[in-house]
Amino acid sequence: MKPTTLYCLTLLTLPFAAHAIDAGPASPQQQETEGWLQLQARNKAASDKPQTANATERELAMQRWLKSFQHDIPQFWDQDTGGKVDSGSGG
Repeated sequence: MKPTTLYCLTLLTLPFAAHAIDAGPASPQQQETEGWLQLQARNKAASDKPQTANATERELAMQRWLKSFQHDIPQFWDQDTGGKVDSGSGG
């Protein structure tokens, strides 16, 4: 069998493999997460109280958002600048 034919057959089987993965949540934590996502998607847990912002709050939020664009995104993060993690030895 030619490699191209084998490659095409492999690509044709991918949808079946993806369907098998979506069989359902595997753990209780995943089931809980799926439940919350369904509530959110169906709008079943929305608050009765509308959440509004006044003009001052909207302006401050806009200024904070615009200020976030003043910082360059570094190409690499320096891992040594973050500090140390406490090992919990207490000594």
